[in-house]
Amino acid sequence: MTADLSQLVKAYDVRGVVPDQWDEGLAELFGAAFTEVTGADAIVIGHDMRPTSPTLSGAFARGAAGRGADVTLIGLCSTDQLYYASGALDLPGAMFTASHNPARYNGIKMCRAGAAPVGQDTGLSEIRTLVEKWSESGAPRPLEPAARGTVTERDTLADYAAHLLSLVDLSSIRPLKVVVDAGNGMGGHTVPTVFAGLPVDLVPMYFELDGTFPNHEANPLDPANIVDLRARVVAEGADLGLAFDGDADRCFVVDERGAGVSPSAITALVAARELARNGGRGTVIHNLITSHSVPEVVRENGGTPVRTRVGHSFIKAEMAAHGAIFGGEHSAHYYFRDFWNADTGMLAALHVLAALGSQDAPLSSLVAQYDRYAASGEINSTVDDQPARTADVRAAFATREGATADELDGLTITAPTWWFNLRASNTEPLLRLNVEARDEETMRAIRDEALTLIRNPGAVSGPASGPS
Repeated sequence: MTADLSQLVKAYDVRGVVPDQWDEGLAELFGAAFTEVTGADAIVIGHDMRPTSPTLSGAFARGAAGRGADVTLIGLCSTDQLYYASGALDLPGAMFTASHNPARYNGIKMCRAGAAPVGQDTGLSEIRTLVEKWSESGAPRPLEPAARGTVTERDTLADYAAHLLSLVDLSSIRPLKVVVDAGNGMGGHTVPTVFAGLPVDLVPMYFELDGTFPNHEANPLDPANIVDLRARVVAEGADLGLAFDGDADRCFVVDERGAGVSPSAITALVAARELARNGGRGTVIHNLITSHSVPEVVRENGGTPVRTRVGHSFIKAEMAAHGAIFGGEHSAHYYFRDFWNADTGMLAALHVLAALGSQDAPLSSLVAQYDRYAASGEINSTVDDQPARTADVRAAFATREGATADELDGLTITAPTWWFNLRASNTEPLLRLNVEARDEETMRAIRDEALTLIRNPGAVSGPASGPS
């Protein structure tokens, strides 16, 4: 097919509807282009459980082999298992998944050797240019070398599990009852192997691999998709619940009461543990809309927090630049130096099990020390003029007593007892608002005032002496 890649190639990956936006022919070209841009003589490829993943990944492999690269196929895997293979084998990698998107979608997450990210600024734009050139009607196809690369298969699941378990000491934890909702995604493939032999009474939910997602979308960030898990945790009298997204690189946590645990609280908990493991020294990366409890906990435990923009390419770049030991995002992506700076929700989950199992208090009590503020969560507003609405909000809040403003990623206003960030979507006419405050009343007041300005152009803000 002739490629229109404007909607297919995103900032960090390839993602679109199959076969409307892409097919095996394009997948083969992506394989050839990926090999060309990385200069690889060998690559590793994995895929999720979506019906189109085996054929698309196979076509990508043909394209790569056609450029002379030897291909290792690791088959069904989670995205972090692919990152493990890229790191352990020191090979560029490609993961076929559309993460939490509906069944008709598929995509490719690519990395260089050692799981280094491939995004628009690190090779993806060059890959897109080659695919566009090769897919034009009448254009010459990519030339094949005299010797095609080989294609072999390799199972990395056991080695992946062993590596994760070598990074967290679970040898002396008390027995735990854990409900896991895999959402019919790749957690159903990885969890049984990783948890095997642990003192865990595992209660599986939706472990059957099914890329049509018959039970609910594999996106735990949406509260509607963890309703079943929350109810099951309470019904089972479990110690906690875990929910993985479709490609199982993100993990969400539910406490023993069925209440969701903020990813910021998990970031703080894991940061404290990683700092302890490294002698109370190290840098921890967090994006600018994680809770202020994260940098506080990092400092309290001897570490140095570094604030960065939202997005895994920024986190990974800062991880490398600072030699950071850990990084976390509000979206439940968790990054580890000892996992090639890549994100793995499974390793974060193991840290939670270790922390909970090494003491007697319930999870709700354990995480309370890391969950210190009232937060709005992310609120999206459709607007006709993102810059104008942002300017209105800045004018209303930036001059308040004690307030400061920065534009590292959107607009962040910080005052003594509250802060908020307002970011524009790159792909939709949306503004995304996140508010946090010392108490619920202040959070609600700031949230409502900001939303009035965002959603009602021309609205007059409240008094300049409002919450500070």
